[in-house]
Amino acid sequence: MNFIKESADKKPIVDTVFAIVAKAKEAKEKIGEENVVDATIGSLYDEDGHIVAYESVFRSFDQIPDAKKAAYAESFRGNPDFRELVKEWTLGQGNVRLESSVIATPGGTGAVSLVMSEFLETNETVILPDIAWGSYALMAKDKQLKAVTYEMFEGEHFNLNSLKQQVNALVGKQNRIVVVINDPCHNPTGYTMTKEEWHELIAFLNETAKTTPCIILNDIAYIDYSYDLEHSRDYMREFENMSDQVMAVIAMSCSKTLTSYGLRCGAAVICAHSKESVREAEIVFEKSARALWSNVNNAAMINFVNVVKNHKEEFLNEKKEYIDLLKKRSSIFMDEAKACGLPVYPYKEGFFVTIKIEDNDLKEKYHALLMEHHIFTVQVNKGIRVGICSLSVEKTKGLALKMKTLLDQAHTI
Repeated sequence: MNFIKESADKKPIVDTVFAIVAKAKEAKEKIGEENVVDATIGSLYDEDGHIVAYESVFRSFDQIPDAKKAAYAESFRGNPDFRELVKEWTLGQGNVRLESSVIATPGGTGAVSLVMSEFLETNETVILPDIAWGSYALMAKDKQLKAVTYEMFEGEHFNLNSLKQQVNALVGKQNRIVVVINDPCHNPTGYTMTKEEWHELIAFLNETAKTTPCIILNDIAYIDYSYDLEHSRDYMREFENMSDQVMAVIAMSCSKTLTSYGLRCGAAVICAHSKESVREAEIVFEKSARALWSNVNNAAMINFVNVVKNHKEEFLNEKKEYIDLLKKRSSIFMDEAKACGLPVYPYKEGFFVTIKIEDNDLKEKYHALLMEHHIFTVQVNKGIRVGICSLSVEKTKGLALKMKTLLDQAHTI
């Protein structure tokens, strides 16, 4: 007897990240944490191997009355003060002047889910980067969409030509084009597009939109760990150059920004020139939010407002310490990778570096060999992800050379 609808995907989900995390944990228990390099974790960790929970954030959270923590949010769109402050945090820092609206979501994931749900019809195609967070493809499939990928890189630069090819291939075949851009601090390569690359992308989509409306999903989950934080949102001014037939939806993550991953709070920031277009997207997002999660964590929204309004300087100073630490870790790894010839995708900033391995068989052998030597990483498309966000400086030192030595061995297996 089959109780599940025939069109459902009944294949069990295999979360490769959590599976490898479990293996790393087992190794630590067996041979000691000091003998294991655990580069699987996608959260920020301190030098002692503990998850970072900003004091400025969680002391503020502790002051929220229990009744507020227990209560529903004021609206399934999100608390009004939260929505307004997210808009200022996201667009205001970039001085972006567009019609806009904010819908609170459970993490940045919720914002991505809304985009996947509300713009494309069943069996239409979304355009994703070929090296990307695996949940993009999972969500697309869950929403009964097809997915194609553009190649992220052409040499050391963003491969706009590949993206153009995929967009052009869909023109005339569906009513809208949705393109996913995870930038800045791309997960998993750490690439950040230049303002010029964004300018060229917008110009191309404006041309495309003369016949087919275009939507950009800009996932900015890691933006607040940009190494040039003051200018991290400058590229958003390019959104002002969008035609009336192009819209941007920015997926913002309080979870990453505030090191409050488990509180699941974020937002979809809808941007366009037309007030009517923004309102239309807002309406369908509201309905979808109501149907999917009802409302977002009330205390998390209250806390974001309180931290930004009352503890901002303390929070930014605390976060800066860890941005500086990320810079130190990534500089060590990238300098040593260059010195020993370990192939990596172009890295500029962020939580992850990715070793470039396009051969799947080699990648499988290499990944297994790394684990045999107690180096735990995550396989992604066309590479091996190294979470420098969770590695201490000491464990980062010499890691690139070890990985290069094992890669050379993997070639001989």
